[in-house]
Amino acid sequence: MSTAPIQNIVIVGGGTAGWMTAAAFSHLLGKRYQIRLVESDEIATIGVGEATIPGIKLFNTGLDLNEDEFLRRTQGTFKLGIEFVNWGQLGESYMHGFGKIGHDLGPVSCHHYWLKMRQAGQAPDLSSYSINSVAPKKSKYVRSMPEMTGSPLGDIANAFHFDAGLYAKFLSGYAQDRGVQRTEGKIIQTQLRDSDGYVQAVVLASGERIEGDFFIDCSGIRALLIGQAMGVPYEDWSHWLPCNRAVAVPCASAEPLLPYTRATAHTAGWQWRIPLQHRIGNGHVYSSRFMSEDEATSILMGNLDGEALASPRSIPFVPGRRKQTWQKNCVAIGLSSGFFEPIESTNIHLIQTAITRVIDLFPNSDFSKADINEYNRQTQFEYERIRDFIILHYKATQRDDSAFWNHCRNMEIPESLQHKMDLFSSNGRVYREGSELFGEMSWLQVMSGQGLRPQSYHPLVDLYPEKEIEEFLGNIEHVIGKCVEVMPTHAEYIAKHCAAAS
Repeated sequence: MSTAPIQNIVIVGGGTAGWMTAAAFSHLLGKRYQIRLVESDEIATIGVGEATIPGIKLFNTGLDLNEDEFLRRTQGTFKLGIEFVNWGQLGESYMHGFGKIGHDLGPVSCHHYWLKMRQAGQAPDLSSYSINSVAPKKSKYVRSMPEMTGSPLGDIANAFHFDAGLYAKFLSGYAQDRGVQRTEGKIIQTQLRDSDGYVQAVVLASGERIEGDFFIDCSGIRALLIGQAMGVPYEDWSHWLPCNRAVAVPCASAEPLLPYTRATAHTAGWQWRIPLQHRIGNGHVYSSRFMSEDEATSILMGNLDGEALASPRSIPFVPGRRKQTWQKNCVAIGLSSGFFEPIESTNIHLIQTAITRVIDLFPNSDFSKADINEYNRQTQFEYERIRDFIILHYKATQRDDSAFWNHCRNMEIPESLQHKMDLFSSNGRVYREGSELFGEMSWLQVMSGQGLRPQSYHPLVDLYPEKEIEEFLGNIEHVIGKCVEVMPTHAEYIAKHCAAAS
């Protein structure tokens, strides 16, 4: 068995997935490997990945990107969380803010004290105890100040909104400056080795044949290598995730410039609103089983904050995952590996974690089966836990105004999700399992925001007198309010630090 190093890496497909992969590889692997990216100008990317979660900061920092320059080049804005409108019940809304909620008292998490006082009718909404939820509602933003230990201003967690096409272009320049070779061309054939089924080469419409040792499939939903050529099956999760279509359209900007994504539930799906510096990204994600494309498009176009800047674009998809995302000498990254609808902005994050996992388990020419199995095991765990979190948004609802929401409320769910919901429903307990993406505060905000009410709370809360708990929570609320008062508006902060050239 050979343990010689591989030499030639071929990335099939550009877009966000391809150029994030190329940028990371060019930075981390240096010039020891030949890296070639093949993309076709004829094939458009889906390009709805305009909202992210805080992990993207680690990726950009790892590439030594200047954050202000990145935001200028991508028309980017800051994101402190997601507002959910009409999900639990019509007329209700809540914020899923990034970062901390309050601070613990003794051995018990802050939210248990809030649960006790909330049940007694003596506490405001949970969002009052998170600067990431209070600030965006006032259109305020400032970068976290880690030096302010103990202050909410030191606990601000942010992600970004940006133009995914501009981000890919930005990273394309970065990667090519570091030696990545870009080849323009449409792939018409994938050649597999007769002896073992490994990918040997891809053939372009021009007749050029590109060989490689290690292939990264970033070809999107088409999955040219992992799906079409290698035949790795796709696991359909439509029975848990009912939406399978989206209609997207940009519109003109509107004031104020909000530092959060908004997700507004409609009768058979939901609408996203993502504010960039130069426009607002909008889309209506819906179930074709319960709504026609014409109706979905009409709802979207009737709920824009500004003039539409293009014709609406239809995007069909199948929620689910590839059963193996690393097969032989091919790894699928991005939509070729699976697709979650964009409700919690996880798709770009999954590109990032896949790249990190490939680097961690980077192969020799023997392509160790044990390493490949471990990669697939970790990927499966990550996908399934994110899946559960997304299903929660549909399952935990009191809406009964449409066939779609009745279906969601009554549908069967995975045992792993039911376990989390049962734990919270009994005594408000929330636990993060292993390395799953979403932590306790994320689960807490969605379960609470969508109407799950625990029967009780942690019994050790009762070690403290009610008056002391009231003062404890009131102080958190007061300090956050004072901090938000001194923050600049989101628009002011961008104008000062990272405004794009007009």
